[in-house]
Amino acid sequence: MQIRHIFYDLDGVLVDACDWHYESLNRALNEVMGFTISRRDHISTYNGLPTNVKLDLLKVDSRVRPTIWKKKQDYTKQVIRENAIKDIIKIELHEKMCDHGIECSCVTNSIKETAELMLSSTGQIDFMNNLISNEDVAKPKPDPEPYRLAMLLTGLDPERCLVVEDSPKGVESALASGAHLLEVSGPNDVNYETVMSRIMEIENERTHTYGR
Repeated sequence: MQIRHIFYDLDGVLVDACDWHYESLNRALNEVMGFTISRRDHISTYNGLPTNVKLDLLKVDSRVRPTIWKKKQDYTKQVIRENAIKDIIKIELHEKMCDHGIECSCVTNSIKETAELMLSSTGQIDFMNNLISNEDVAKPKPDPEPYRLAMLLTGLDPERCLVVEDSPKGVESALASGAHLLEVSGPNDVNYETVMSRIMEIENERTHTYGR
């Protein structure tokens, strides 16, 4: 197969964490600042961004920003422990891809500690060759740096890699990296059948282009 490695986003792809981040950010904002953001605004504007970027957009005073950031991370870990369960469908996906000789990594705008907790709590962390977090790059998504770093670590060219993303910012990052893309609407779309179907599309496109 042409595809040798799959790079998965985390929130909205491997885990359904949008509500977890929304709830934990609002808990921290309400506790420190006395206000919250709407679910619509979180989805349209803030979802998929690192916490510090969210606080930039919210124009939070730099003097209270470290307090909010710390509380948000603490609340996120609490919410994950309260809600995360083993994801049998994702585990099956990773196992079958391993059978095909296709490895996988996670590339996320989350911090590493939170990402590791999400992956371990859902039973997926042992399948990840690499975990690229926002702490590993100077420019997080939508910049292509996270996916370019992931490809550098695997030693593969973009045409050998597939990125699975759900958010516009993640899609922008993936396309700019040069890798193939599978865009999904949420974690329920991320299963063996869907991912394998996209891989076969890529294989067929390659045969059509080079196999004449």
